[in-house]
Amino acid sequence: MSMATLTLQTCAFVVLAVAALHAQTLEQAETLWKAKRYDAANESFRVLVVAHPKNPDYKVRWGRLLLERFNREDAATLFHEAIEIKKNHAGALLGLAIVAADGFEAKAVEFAEQALAADPKLTEARVLLARLALEDNDPQKAGEQADKALAILPQALDAMAVRASIDWLNDRTDTPWIGRILENDPRYGDAYALGGHFLILNRRYEEGIRFYRKALELKPDLWSARSQLGVNLMRLGQDDEAREQLEQCYANHYRDAATVNSLRLLDSYKNYVTFRTGNTILKLHKKEADLLRPYFEAELKRAITTYQKKYAFKLDRPVQLEVYPDHEDFAVRTMGLPGLGALGVTFGYVVAMDSPSGRKPGSFHWASTMWHELSHVYVLSATQHRVPRWFTEGMAVYEETEVSSEWGDRLDAQVIGALKHKKLLPVTELDRGFVHPSYPSQVVVSYYQAGRICGFIAHEWSYAKLLAMMHDFGANMTTPDVIQKELALTPEEFDKRFFAALDAETKKVVDGFEDWHKGVKEVAGLARSNDWQQVLDKSNGIRDIYPDYVEAGNLYEFRADAYAALNNKPAAIGELEQYARMGGRNPETLKRLATLLAEAGKNSEAARALDRLNFIDLVDEELHRRLGDLWMADNNVEGAIREYRAALAEKPIDLAASHYNLARAYRRANRPDVARDELLAALEEAPGFRPAQKLLLEIMQSEQGK
Repeated sequence: MSMATLTLQTCAFVVLAVAALHAQTLEQAETLWKAKRYDAANESFRVLVVAHPKNPDYKVRWGRLLLERFNREDAATLFHEAIEIKKNHAGALLGLAIVAADGFEAKAVEFAEQALAADPKLTEARVLLARLALEDNDPQKAGEQADKALAILPQALDAMAVRASIDWLNDRTDTPWIGRILENDPRYGDAYALGGHFLILNRRYEEGIRFYRKALELKPDLWSARSQLGVNLMRLGQDDEAREQLEQCYANHYRDAATVNSLRLLDSYKNYVTFRTGNTILKLHKKEADLLRPYFEAELKRAITTYQKKYAFKLDRPVQLEVYPDHEDFAVRTMGLPGLGALGVTFGYVVAMDSPSGRKPGSFHWASTMWHELSHVYVLSATQHRVPRWFTEGMAVYEETEVSSEWGDRLDAQVIGALKHKKLLPVTELDRGFVHPSYPSQVVVSYYQAGRICGFIAHEWSYAKLLAMMHDFGANMTTPDVIQKELALTPEEFDKRFFAALDAETKKVVDGFEDWHKGVKEVAGLARSNDWQQVLDKSNGIRDIYPDYVEAGNLYEFRADAYAALNNKPAAIGELEQYARMGGRNPETLKRLATLLAEAGKNSEAARALDRLNFIDLVDEELHRRLGDLWMADNNVEGAIREYRAALAEKPIDLAASHYNLARAYRRANRPDVARDELLAALEEAPGFRPAQKLLLEIMQSEQGK
């Protein structure tokens, strides 16, 4: 045998041996993965990819392992690397679609469609499109996509599960699809888990919990379902069982962010105290409970009384309100849900929200957020949680400004841009704007649009029509059917009328926004130069283009500065009052207004100006002390007591003076016993405090005289 022949045979042997080694290594990695030896599988894939950096299939499989083990970021990197090697790699595109879908990103649809273009028989991508459509509240499209998957693979259990979920969302509990699923796999708890996912997404939390339990009856080691069971039990305030379920997940190495962070949050609950009344449960952090409780309890009572009358509906259990001083703790409550959830979130009868102390002063109107979330409690309860997202969010936004025109969010530049470029959605597709936004500000725009729709209906028809629509949705009617029934319009006709009215209402600011923006810059430059008359002259022409703008650099404050510099304090007051009426929330600006009003001898108006801040920046000892003094001067004794107590709750440096102020208010309220206690507390802090000594002597002499 020649040397050349030997060389060729040797090379062939090496090639075959290397190929066998490759297969053996990939098979080993897959086997370890299937055996749930995740660390070993990860290492096996790592070695495989390092040895074969140009093989996209290995990267995709490793990415899917990482995705299953909660590492979305590194998984996405591997999928992108695979696409760099092979542009139309169906598996990599599918992987990116799954990553995007987990984050409720609109690009999930784009990636899934690209995956199907690369491999039309990729049923997993087709099922993902079905799921995404159902998340967007489009059951027709979801069913069509699921059917296409089943046409390719008749035994596709995940496609059948989507079909079953469509039935469950429509209260068809006897869906034939679950029977077909269990005939193929009696342990396929994933079907019930998927149903649970969609029920939770539609805020049907109690039903979703029942479905997760069914999933675990079939497959007790379906840890994703057990984690979601624990998370949602926690959302409904069932903390003991929630901990039990989540700890089982953790002990079995299922440690995704929701599981781990929820357990940490449960551990932190030892730092909270709970206050109960007949129809409320208020959960506050110990460090701020004394300060927040009077304000939150009063506003809870007012909101519940108002909504019970407006919605003609009485809740059948207490509302639980949880207030979190640490925004990261609050964020755990919204994890895994679409939309903003930036300030508050509602789970049935449980509301969680940020504390005023957890946000930058002036950036957060806690009372407006509370009323928004409590509207959800009523609308969801009255409809048995069968209501599209656009309607319940629209009602909540509308209700905020019904409480006060100063409340709610103002028209902002993001919404103005969306109006200009015609980015608002048809009403039948508006849920998609909340769940799978296609541009960064679409969730904000969707909140605005939904709120304006409800306001439009109330104005053009009546508030009673909104209530009728609410009850129609509770009867499982669709958006097109409800609009046709109550407004006698097709959805397309409604959109035409609504958009025409909205365009007319916003035309001035949309068309003039660029001119306004340039003008504000010019005014700001004039203010820096102290050219105050020119500030007034230049701002006159642009002030009314965009009156909603009350953020930094607004014209109201520029004009107030100008009037003050020109010694026209009444006009300065007028500008700042307009700022407050338009929803301005800068604490220093509102305090300035109060000071000017007090200097003008308008104590009642000054007190009302400061009282606005109780809904914006409660954590301010100076605010409470000043407002207490104003209420005392105005003979609002109960208001003064509340404010002096708040000042004391913030543990001021001068505790003696704080106790003394509270004692004065209690004495004015004819409560000498409590006044005496406060005076004794003042003297304990400062035994030589003469005003306290004198007032205590007066109280004692008064009692002796009786």
